[in-house]
Amino acid sequence: MNGVLSLLKPYRLKMAAAWGLMLLELAVELVLPILMAKMIDDGILAGDLDTVIRWGAIMIGLSLFSFAAGITNSFIAARIGQNYGYDIRKKLIEKVQSFSFAQYGHFDTSTLITRMTNDVTQLQNAVFMSLRIMLRAPLMIIFGTVMAVYVHFGLSIVLLITVPVMTIFMLWMMSRGARMFQRVQKKLDKVNSVMRENLTGIRLIKAFVRSEYEKTRFQQAGTALMNETIRVIRTFESIVPILLLVMNSSLIFILWFGFVEMQNGTATTGEIVAIINYAARIIISLSIFTFITIAFARGKASAGRIDEVLQIEEEKLKPVTDTYPKEGAIEFDRITFTYPGGTSPVLNELTMTVKRGEMAAILGETGSGKSALLSLIPRLYEPDSGVVLIGGRDISRMNMDLLRREIGFVPQESHLFSGSILDNIRWGKKDATEEEVVEAARKAQIHETIEALPDGYNTVIGQKGVTLSGGQKQRISIARALIRKPDILLLDDSTSALDVKTETALIDAVTEEECTIFIVTQKISTAQLADRIFIIEDGKISVSGTHAELAAEDSLYKRLMESQGRKEDAYEQTGR
Repeated sequence: MNGVLSLLKPYRLKMAAAWGLMLLELAVELVLPILMAKMIDDGILAGDLDTVIRWGAIMIGLSLFSFAAGITNSFIAARIGQNYGYDIRKKLIEKVQSFSFAQYGHFDTSTLITRMTNDVTQLQNAVFMSLRIMLRAPLMIIFGTVMAVYVHFGLSIVLLITVPVMTIFMLWMMSRGARMFQRVQKKLDKVNSVMRENLTGIRLIKAFVRSEYEKTRFQQAGTALMNETIRVIRTFESIVPILLLVMNSSLIFILWFGFVEMQNGTATTGEIVAIINYAARIIISLSIFTFITIAFARGKASAGRIDEVLQIEEEKLKPVTDTYPKEGAIEFDRITFTYPGGTSPVLNELTMTVKRGEMAAILGETGSGKSALLSLIPRLYEPDSGVVLIGGRDISRMNMDLLRREIGFVPQESHLFSGSILDNIRWGKKDATEEEVVEAARKAQIHETIEALPDGYNTVIGQKGVTLSGGQKQRISIARALIRKPDILLLDDSTSALDVKTETALIDAVTEEECTIFIVTQKISTAQLADRIFIIEDGKISVSGTHAELAAEDSLYKRLMESQGRKEDAYEQTGR
């Protein structure tokens, strides 16, 4: 929990002020029963109205002072709790953004969402309760018992026995509750995971008529969460009846024994009332302690889950340089790479060189490592062995932000954000002018399509671009990469949804850019436009060359040509 608790350091003075106000409020509550005893014994029973008025006025004044201290304490505690929650979420999102792809794979998206929302809320509640009642309740139990002993030792013996026993019981329940609430949070993760899959894959679910199956999955996850939560609540709800049974029994004993003591003349009415008052306050504090136990059990479980994210160490980086070479080839020197969690490498001693300004097409069977190869250039992954060189310099020694600013990346799955088309293209360069946006869209062959929309570039698209076709999303993604004016452009099978005519026009426009282009494709029509073609087989470059050179060889490329030849001819004839 040290990582989470360290975020409270900036609020130490405010926390001290909140605790100070809480102690003042507590002090008043501890004094009031004694003042009440004096008012009863010296005023009411003695028939002295002046004494009653004097002590009554003092009690009212102290009560108003306690009320003001309590209100101020609540205000400060609430502000600290909310600011603390904000700080944790900020720290979490910064941490997640710093993850490498390998580290990101340690956590499911749904569990990260739960940790940033539900778990942070639990910690906020725990901090608020710690400042408002966490210390107040146990201190009231301790000092209330002490004050009761001070008023009358004999009547307080029962409190000296029952209060420590109940306190130990509550602490044991808190320890047990932390483990129970960890299980609840994991069940909640599962519910969020199923719900997320359902929401993101709703079109596929409807297309395959799998609604009933998905409802069953959600019901199973929801039922598991419900049952686990009920089990926890049932356990903790049993605390209050046990507590009330023990403490009310103690209260009855105090009343009976107090009556005997009063009859014997060894206790006054005021003392009995004061002891009963302290006992009642202790009972209330123990009841509150039940909620504290639940809150801190949940907070402890949540703190552990959040710390699990925060404690992940950033990958150790080699000494970096703050310059980027604008000249020289891009080289892969004996690269071996295995996906995190994988058992065998997808790239194995791969070596290839692409000259600056060339367009390189990368082909290969599914799972051959084409996407992995592209991911190594912006250092989304690090190779197991070997080096990637730009201009003869190892990219692992380059400033990562500087390197990535020189790269335009279009992933296999086009990901757009909710907002306007203008915002999505400008996302690649936050200070881009509208003229630059239009220029990038023209090169990506999407300008006319955007202009035809009712609101043009200001057309708002749904999350992930659900209102657009696959080809439209791909071209907007390409425009987003082109607006950066990148030195290296990575196209990971990002023209697969385009027809041959549009794709050819797009490639022609892209190749006019002064950049080196890597394009992963399975289409011969795309590959033949490249300056050089590389075929990946068994994690290595099996052959490379121009379209004409490879077409003359008996290789995978020639087999791909033969398998796609008729299809592409028919494709071009129909104009689709």
